[in-house]
Amino acid sequence: MVRIQRRKFLASCLCITAIIFLLVTLQVVIELGKFERKKLKDSNLQDGHAKIEEEPTHLYPFPKKEALTLNRRKNLETDSYPIMLWWSPLTGETGRLGQCGVDTCFFTINRTYLHHHMTKAFLFYGTDFNIDSLPLPRKAHHDWALFHEESPKNNYKLFHKPVITLFNYTATFSRHSHLPLTTQYLEGVEVLKSHRYLVPLQSKNNLRTRLAPLVYVQSDCDPPSDRDSYVRELMTYIEVDSYGECLRNKDLPQQLRNPASMDADGFYSIIAQYKFILAFENAVCDDYITEKFWRPLKLGVVPVYYGSPSITDWLPSNRSAIIVSEFSHPRELASYIRQLDYDDRLYEAYIKWKLKGEISNQRLLTALRERKWGVQDINQDNYIDAFECMVCNKVWDNIRLQEQGLTPKRWKAEVTHLSCPEPTVFAFSPLAQHWSSLREMWIPSFEQSKKEAQALRWLVDRNQNFSAQEFWALVFKD
Repeated sequence: MVRIQRRKFLASCLCITAIIFLLVTLQVVIELGKFERKKLKDSNLQDGHAKIEEEPTHLYPFPKKEALTLNRRKNLETDSYPIMLWWSPLTGETGRLGQCGVDTCFFTINRTYLHHHMTKAFLFYGTDFNIDSLPLPRKAHHDWALFHEESPKNNYKLFHKPVITLFNYTATFSRHSHLPLTTQYLEGVEVLKSHRYLVPLQSKNNLRTRLAPLVYVQSDCDPPSDRDSYVRELMTYIEVDSYGECLRNKDLPQQLRNPASMDADGFYSIIAQYKFILAFENAVCDDYITEKFWRPLKLGVVPVYYGSPSITDWLPSNRSAIIVSEFSHPRELASYIRQLDYDDRLYEAYIKWKLKGEISNQRLLTALRERKWGVQDINQDNYIDAFECMVCNKVWDNIRLQEQGLTPKRWKAEVTHLSCPEPTVFAFSPLAQHWSSLREMWIPSFEQSKKEAQALRWLVDRNQNFSAQEFWALVFKD
């Protein structure tokens, strides 16, 4: 099988502004301690309000698939192979023949192929999915495929049934999607077993004279998960060293304050000295699991996790993380952490799997073994390559069925492929009744996105081009 490698970041830059109902402007600062590197780009405001967008770019660039050279036979080639038209400028490729096993497809971002008779599928990157730019009217043989590995706050419309079910194929963080990206931030089993950054427990005990038991590193403050409210309350019961912009009480060395250094050995070495790290996601969705969870496991630090309700399905062992939702209040969590901090035997129970290099979770092992892409591995396709090939293969499957006089198979996304509950605020939060303009945006944004999803579905089903005015008239009807 010919494997064609390519180097492209997921996207060069993304906008980090948000306007709710065209009134509230929000600046989100760069989040420390992530594989993600967020840059500013002009937002398309024709959705009515800008989205807060954060897009992960991995530590190393994606390997570039070596494109087959297009020459004078270009027209012949595009007439001979199904065209996969990226409706988002994610890859930046104006034309490339890609080999996907025995199947070959032509991949492009060139929208002049919109009406080409060989155009079979449109590929969308979720963060760029906008109402002002859709390939309508949609023909019966046009498949839509969605790639979206990001937080729901990047584009809430996608997380409702009317919109997610517009797509035939999906690659999302959900295990239920056609190409699950649940382990997108985990390179493999070996990094979990590695002792490269592991600090012996006795050394951690000695370091406790100048370090808190807990560390927190966040600079994307007050996201939909309301994590800062929880940590703020937790800080009243136990000491927490916070290095990020959110609740900061401690500074990183000057050379590590650049966000590009957050995956450097120096940063890892600092975090690895702690016994526990607060690993709180920016949104609460099943299977939305980021580097916040995997990084402490790689470093030999016990994650105190808040985020995916299904996180226990992905733990390396039954006792490898402390789950915040199992405690009724931060004071109870603080009491439990103090107990582990004072008792080496109890603490070591959480790192025993690491010390022995034993991962007992068969679901996790199977997911890593069977996924069709790699992370920071030049010997494997990256997950965008895998997504493209998944769609290419399915399109060819249907071409072969038609050639045999059989009915093509119609794939369709399900609501479980991308679904998150409404954001909520912690009941104990002193700001629960008096939110800042930053935090009070998330629930209204979520509620409006339901209306946007319904309006968009109605317009797409009508199968005609539509204006932004038509869209917003439907959104705010009644």
